[in-house]
Amino acid sequence: MRICSLVPGATEVIASLGLADQLVGVSHECDFPPSIRQVPVMIESVVETHRTTSVAIDQQVKELVASGHRLYRLNEMAFHQARPDVILTQDLCHVCAVTPDQLTRAIESLPLQPAIFTMSPTTLGDMIHDIERIAVAVDRPENGEALTKELRHRVDRIKRKNSNRQSRPRVACLEWLDPLYVAGHWVPEMLDLAGGYDVLGPSDGPSRETTWQEVEAAHPDIVILMPCGFSVDRTINELRLSGSAQKTWRRACERWPNLYVVDAASYFSRPGPRLVDGVELLDSILHPHPDHRIDPVKAIKLEASILVGDSTS
Repeated sequence: MRICSLVPGATEVIASLGLADQLVGVSHECDFPPSIRQVPVMIESVVETHRTTSVAIDQQVKELVASGHRLYRLNEMAFHQARPDVILTQDLCHVCAVTPDQLTRAIESLPLQPAIFTMSPTTLGDMIHDIERIAVAVDRPENGEALTKELRHRVDRIKRKNSNRQSRPRVACLEWLDPLYVAGHWVPEMLDLAGGYDVLGPSDGPSRETTWQEVEAAHPDIVILMPCGFSVDRTINELRLSGSAQKTWRRACERWPNLYVVDAASYFSRPGPRLVDGVELLDSILHPHPDHRIDPVKAIKLEASILVGDSTS
């Protein structure tokens, strides 16, 4: 079977099902597991994101959307050469990844019409159900059943651990740095499972723009920075280079001693199996154990002293 996965989370599912060797095309953001990084890239972003600040990315996206331009371009030659039997795409966020309507012409021009699998998850349950559906679509139902059973077991374990907590820390999860965005969709659910109370996030709703005034008025005990698609290093580097805004972030460190930066790209932005790792990571942050040190690649506590260091691109 020739599989073209244009969503990072779906690509991770395919690899988890043991079918990485059947991938014939991926998107520019598909980078996990490392074994899929040699697969031809079918989709490229119109917006340069790797060396661009969050405020510049936000401005470019808003301008392109307002003018009716698409945010992604398809390499149609590579797409035709791939000759996919199955295409995995999404219809949840037109900003995050290519959507089915953008592929219509290219798909119709293929000699043989592939099966198209579209995902639109807003909860952890949706994500796990999508794994089952994908597994059936690629003829690996048993693998899908085993994977989802394991994921549900891990989610249930965390849920039981935190279900009877009398007191839950108040948490604000921020999905973008400039402007500030509140994390939505599955993040409030993840936080609830991890034993926290989301003071800003709408359950199942999309992310939304916010302000420092709103964050402060919510009186969070903990603030977690999870800029969509950013690693810990990427976030720290941008905060160090944020010019006058760096003073704002230093004040934030003083205002909230429990301010964390997490690897959003791996554990929060992509609706795939590693969202469950994200729940476990949140649990470690909210309820730290002296014998369990959090991997700094996954999350670090942000302190003012970190912001004055050299950037590490």
